[in-house]
Amino acid sequence: MRKLTEKENYMRLLRGEQPEWVPRYTYAPNPEGTPVAACTVGPGFLHRHFYEPGISKDIWGVTHVPVPEAGGTKMPEPNNFILTDIRKWRDVIRAPDLTGINWEAMAKKDIDELAVNREDTALVLSIMAEPFLKLVSFMGFSEGLCAMYEEPGEVAALLEYITDFTTEVGERCIDYYKPDIFGIADDTATWKNPFFSLNMYRRLIKPHHARMARLATDRGIPVEMHCCGRCEDFIDDWRDFGIVSWNPAQTSNDLAAIKNKYGNGLVINGGWDSTAELQDPNASEEAVKQSVRDSIDRYAPEGGYAFAGSFLGPLNDETTIRKNRWISEEVRSYGVAFYKK
Repeated sequence: MRKLTEKENYMRLLRGEQPEWVPRYTYAPNPEGTPVAACTVGPGFLHRHFYEPGISKDIWGVTHVPVPEAGGTKMPEPNNFILTDIRKWRDVIRAPDLTGINWEAMAKKDIDELAVNREDTALVLSIMAEPFLKLVSFMGFSEGLCAMYEEPGEVAALLEYITDFTTEVGERCIDYYKPDIFGIADDTATWKNPFFSLNMYRRLIKPHHARMARLATDRGIPVEMHCCGRCEDFIDDWRDFGIVSWNPAQTSNDLAAIKNKYGNGLVINGGWDSTAELQDPNASEEAVKQSVRDSIDRYAPEGGYAFAGSFLGPLNDETTIRKNRWISEEVRSYGVAFYKK
């Protein structure tokens, strides 16, 4: 019998089926060169600022700076906001003109640059579907959250404008990237609690998440949600618009209760966090590998789980590289045999 590919095994999870082994979920190709279950791709013009060297601006004009502690990943520059009064957003925020983009050529270039085998690895399409994060990148968290409370009508109008643009991009991209999975990424929570109430989520954010999800669900493409922090309050609402997978599913959520409630209908990608002990540069190989085994033992029984997690640190930091290699080794060796016990 032909062995399943990493992609086929992971797609079983998204259909609510039992996988043959515990998949490893990542956002990018594995630097070790081995196939990964899923990999994120998106239109180059939306993501270009992440890959340009040094400080750069995104398509909306927000300045992003690299964060060495996060491996050089870029974040909006602190205290440098382009929108200071939500009532004046129409004077400031301008969606880019999409005229003249060669979508087919861009899709081919973006997929080729990933250098992954599509038979082995599922492609997750990212169109920066993140209305809340867009708002706070324009205004900062304090002013953005105040605007949601004080001027909900203006916030709703701005998010509608952003979603109009994002869905137009998504409609073009789905036809050319032909993704296996569609991704929404909106960090609506801190480690301990959501940034806002469930009622406010339903009024201001959920309609935009749902609208973007329909781009995929109308075409039979499974939809995943990326949301950091303790965001379990929103899961029932995510399920309303078709979310079948969630990452990074951090341990500040009651993951055991979530797994019990949703079963294999919601894939938990995560269930692992680098605790204070594991962050120690002198953390042992056994401690790191035991943390992987503990996560798999806790959340993988009966399926519905993929391991997702890694250490962040400066680029080329030998300690970070070594500890991430230990994670990869243990997910492969322990996860591959887990369902054969």
